[in-house]
Amino acid sequence: MLVIGFTVVVVLLTVGFFIYLLWSSAQEIGGADDGSQQIPRDLLKKVKQIEISTRHVVNEVFSGEYHSVFKGRGMEFAEVREYQHGDDVRTIDWNVSARMGHPYVKQFEEERELTVMLLVDVSSSGNFGTTTQQKREVAAELSAVLAFSAINNNDKVGLIIFSDKINKFIPPRKGKKHGLRVIREILFQKPQESTTDLAGALEYLSRVLKRRSTVFLISDFLSENYEKALHVANRKHDIISLSITDPREITLPDVGMIDLEDAETGENLMIDTSNRFIRDGFYHDALNMHQERDSFFKSIGVDHINILTDRSYVEPITKFFRMRAKRLAV
Repeated sequence: MLVIGFTVVVVLLTVGFFIYLLWSSAQEIGGADDGSQQIPRDLLKKVKQIEISTRHVVNEVFSGEYHSVFKGRGMEFAEVREYQHGDDVRTIDWNVSARMGHPYVKQFEEERELTVMLLVDVSSSGNFGTTTQQKREVAAELSAVLAFSAINNNDKVGLIIFSDKINKFIPPRKGKKHGLRVIREILFQKPQESTTDLAGALEYLSRVLKRRSTVFLISDFLSENYEKALHVANRKHDIISLSITDPREITLPDVGMIDLEDAETGENLMIDTSNRFIRDGFYHDALNMHQERDSFFKSIGVDHINILTDRSYVEPITKFFRMRAKRLAV
């Protein structure tokens, strides 16, 4: 009986081990490396499509631009060499000099590694889109480009997804697999509420990131009372804002009576788009709102990139990189 019992235990342990292996494999294929729920295959397919579509942009367009713009936190030790006339005596390595019998100095190089945080708005207004893509999809592509550019530069990348609350926080890490997870989470997250608490997201950012980081804030900025929180966060971090706008949020087509719904509040409004004064008023109100926002960003030193869903994001981001590189060179 003892032998039979021992055999049963061995069999059960073996079966359990194989079940564990199958579960682990399924987790890796499904991308649930953080213990989250299984990811649908159509979502994984979308992630792969984004990876392929952004690969050329990252490798051929943004790789050199990103590397030249974002500097490391300081200098790190590289090696020692013999002292030469004119070297700063404060860099002499006295221990090495004593062993070698003549002066040696320490050589330093720029510490390139950065921490890059993507702060991405996934509120309901991101589901709006009248061209080939919704704002949410453009945000995912932008995140992919920035994440893979950072990873190719050996930087760490983290993610904060928010709507009316913090939906997800992924601590900064390196590696392609981690970059794919970042994109997957942006596409997978669905806010329970429609509103946007941008101030709350910025305050959370300041709490969880203790070291100075480069933060890409991706949103349509349909939020209120975030100015103070952005000002405070920008004192601690290098924040770059990317606003995503659909063309129909600026101009209305002449299509007669339409029912407009505010994606953030759910409020409905019936307007007559055949009325030129209504169309002009809508355009000027939207333009003024964007100009006031951009002026505020400039006043507190936040770099800003305007992205339209009906145009390629490559040109505005490339223009930003070059402008920033020129500014840093002065």
